[in-house]
Amino acid sequence: MTSHAHQPRWFFGWNIVAAATVLTLLTVGMRLGIGPLFLPMAQDLGFSRSLLASIVAAGMLCYGLAMPLAGWLVGRIGTRHVLLLGTAILVLSTLWAINTRSASGIFWSFGVCMSVGAALTSPVALTPLISRWFNRRRGMALFFLSTGSMAGIAVMTPALGWALQHFSWQQTLGGFAAIFSLVTIPAALLVVRDNAPEGADAPTGAAALRAAQPAWGADLSVLQSMRTATFWKVTFGLFACGFSMNLMGTHCMPMLIDHGFDATTSALGIGLIGLVAIPSTMVLGRIVDKVERRKLLSAIYGVRGVGFLGLLLVGSAWQLYGVAAIGGVVWAGSIALSSAILADVYGVKKVGMLYGWAYLGHQVGAMISAWLGGWGYETHHTHWVAFGAAAVLLLLAAAVSWTLHRPAAPALAARTAQA
Repeated sequence: MTSHAHQPRWFFGWNIVAAATVLTLLTVGMRLGIGPLFLPMAQDLGFSRSLLASIVAAGMLCYGLAMPLAGWLVGRIGTRHVLLLGTAILVLSTLWAINTRSASGIFWSFGVCMSVGAALTSPVALTPLISRWFNRRRGMALFFLSTGSMAGIAVMTPALGWALQHFSWQQTLGGFAAIFSLVTIPAALLVVRDNAPEGADAPTGAAALRAAQPAWGADLSVLQSMRTATFWKVTFGLFACGFSMNLMGTHCMPMLIDHGFDATTSALGIGLIGLVAIPSTMVLGRIVDKVERRKLLSAIYGVRGVGFLGLLLVGSAWQLYGVAAIGGVVWAGSIALSSAILADVYGVKKVGMLYGWAYLGHQVGAMISAWLGGWGYETHHTHWVAFGAAAVLLLLAAAVSWTLHRPAAPALAARTAQA
């Protein structure tokens, strides 16, 4: 057996984390950075805001429904093949989207098929891989993966905004598909390895004793695990996370423009959230394996909820940048912490499927916020309906996350017997 002391100076698992982070930047960045595309697409296609918002909402639901499929396929055919399949679907559906102008064509191409392709190349497909490669530093590795999500907002929102000033939305989408292929295919073929070496990132000392004990939910099946309170608490938190993150990506830029900000200031404000979140994620990644995960998760949701209220109240560019910077500190980490908690509680073997089903809650929230953002503004002529709801949900998620705890063994035995 290869001991921790004799591991190579550079652990190959970090190469996988780096590649996964870049892939997440592109996939999550496109899903949550759609704001700059929203108005150009609606105006060019002659769609109302509510119609396009409904298509985006359906896409978010399809993205979520494909998550359990991604987790299942990773276990069946391996991460590499799932990434290549997802890339093929995403590229073909993008070509379809830029060559159709009907509502049904945009629905099936941009809404449904692109979402399925993105799901197969999403963090859900990559989290089981990283969980297998990392034990002692699993929380840190998953936090660094979350950096890709934050970088996606910081990079994709301004990049799409810049591209749309020089190119049509069709050319912008086509360019994204080309860049995505050039990144994903080499990463899948050259970097992704499903089988971690024996003893990889093995814990030592007291951590080794804890790791030797099986997770309290390791003996539960996937269905039994999904009946526990811990799973549903994590899922509710992800629901609030998806609601708020997609609302930010889809409707925050239109909201800021409606409140008197120009397009450049709005894009920079949104991008600043992701930009600040990158170093913040690095810092949180260093401490996540040393503090109680539930408390950190609760703090992230709570501060983020207050930040959403701040976005509704800002009246100047500097106020916007200030709120964005504060929000960026806690914008990252909720997804990484949720997946780490699921791995800690139910074991690494089931984390792909459980994370896929829990992430469905994230996308249900995303779907509702995509629709509510458009409907709320057109019906009530205010963004308080959707953004106020996001703040309330995040504060509730903070309270629920605080109650997460490790059940006692007798309670587990009783639940297992009942199941």
